[in-house]
Amino acid sequence: MRKRICKILVTGGAGFIGSEFVRQAVMKGYRVIVLDKLSYAGDLKRLADIRGRYVFYKIDICNEAKIQRVFNKEKPEIIVNFAAETHVDRSIRQCSSFIEANVRGTQVLLEASRKHKVKKFLQISTDEVYGEITRGSFREDSPLKPNSPYAATKASADLLIGSYVRTYGFPALIARPCNNYGPWQYPEKLIPLSILKILRNEKIPVYGRGKNSREWIFVADAAEGLLKIMEKGRPGEIYNLGSRQELRNKDVVRKILKTLKKEEGLISFVKDRPGHDLRYCLNSRKVIRGFNWRPKMNFEEGLRITVSWYLKHKKWLLSKWQSISPLYTN
Repeated sequence: MRKRICKILVTGGAGFIGSEFVRQAVMKGYRVIVLDKLSYAGDLKRLADIRGRYVFYKIDICNEAKIQRVFNKEKPEIIVNFAAETHVDRSIRQCSSFIEANVRGTQVLLEASRKHKVKKFLQISTDEVYGEITRGSFREDSPLKPNSPYAATKASADLLIGSYVRTYGFPALIARPCNNYGPWQYPEKLIPLSILKILRNEKIPVYGRGKNSREWIFVADAAEGLLKIMEKGRPGEIYNLGSRQELRNKDVVRKILKTLKKEEGLISFVKDRPGHDLRYCLNSRKVIRGFNWRPKMNFEEGLRITVSWYLKHKKWLLSKWQSISPLYTN
């Protein structure tokens, strides 16, 4: 008997992590519908390799009428919500769009999904909802203490989802990945921004003294883990997705400079970000043990692949400078 193919609706599927998830889902044989409003960070070029193998709608998830029409037409069985405003610096400068996309947009999707009785709803959250931790690592039951407007909106969405699970018996689950990196990442984030600055022969801004520490996971490993969570995760549960590869920001930039054979004098320590979390670290045993998943890529090799990709795609990278330059002019 032929296995029935499941239909997945992926919001934010033209984004950095969402597009990698879509590529992997398509390769696994899922029928995929992609929703994306194609904001400054969305780009269908990320899906060029699978053109014609997914259905696309240019839609803002806050548009209730259009979302309902897509649900009526496509009848998706699983929803995976990547759609979000994600950059902390932008949330500090102007938070309203983050509240709209990350909270209001999630609520619109929840209502549509509840009305259409979807089988599973996977929310892509972030390790930032836990706040900072000086020692040890966050478990899934650690309290939420977000310290940036961005993190607060993601935590709000998580709490809203939890209320739907409890109140309506809604089949939602939450994944909280650590910092992703890899090809196609928009250059407002540390690694592609550093590469872009080097290509422009400009100083690389690093907040404070660069001692802020993050867990780093290659985007292909993260997407594979998220697929495992989607397939095997239990509604009502939360799953951390970390890498156990922790580096300080200044050490990440130093590795990029070394890879590109540039001097460390290009680092420019700048005034620290307001409310900047010192350290994130996730306990991911729940996924590692429960789903037999662990990241394959070590950071040094992943960074080499990432730098090489950006060098081959300079035109794409440099084309993004205009939309981020107000945030990072020296």
